[in-house]
Amino acid sequence: MAEGETQSPGPKKCGPYISSVTSRTVNLMIRGVVLFFIGVFLALVLNLLQIQRNVTLFPPDVIASIFSSAWWVPPCCGTASAVIGLLYPCIDRHLGEPHKFKREWSSVMRCVAVFVGINHASAKVDFDNNIQLSLTLAALSIGLWWTFDRSRSGFGLGIGIAFLATLITQLLVYNGVYQYTSPDFLYVRSWLPCIFFAGGITMGNIGRQLAMYECKVIAEKSHQE
Repeated sequence: MAEGETQSPGPKKCGPYISSVTSRTVNLMIRGVVLFFIGVFLALVLNLLQIQRNVTLFPPDVIASIFSSAWWVPPCCGTASAVIGLLYPCIDRHLGEPHKFKREWSSVMRCVAVFVGINHASAKVDFDNNIQLSLTLAALSIGLWWTFDRSRSGFGLGIGIAFLATLITQLLVYNGVYQYTSPDFLYVRSWLPCIFFAGGITMGNIGRQLAMYECKVIAEKSHQE
């Protein structure tokens, strides 16, 4: 190489997810905020559906939002969505198993639509008993994972999220924060873990896609420089 010439730096290698040290904090904050607002929006819409069908009942003194939901539900769901959406790509990166199955926004949107449909079915569809409804929603939730995820880490995290979220919900209902009509699984409905599992898979896919999208932006900027 001739003297005075400098080799142009190539694009930064960040794999399927962001690994740029200098911008990692900013990227995490941006993704966290986006995931938070997505979670808030879904919580408002889905909780409205549950209330309209009298699946969940809140005391009158805590009804404090335009969608007739307790004020603390959307922020809690938004925070949980942000944590889940950031956790999925982080686990993928640490396991060395980048998720590449159906990595496009159209697939993510279809996943969201199926999740909304599962939640709608839990409130709208009438079965002879709760066992049939729970088994149907469990099959739909696993079908959602198989269609849009198929990763062992995604399945494991979904199970963990469903268990932890159901436990927290049991404690909230036990302490009288709100209640479920016709509870058949201690204080809640038996199909609730299926909803949490499907929600975890959905927010995980959104988080993975956001991480991959920002990685592409960083790679393009590095290539232009």
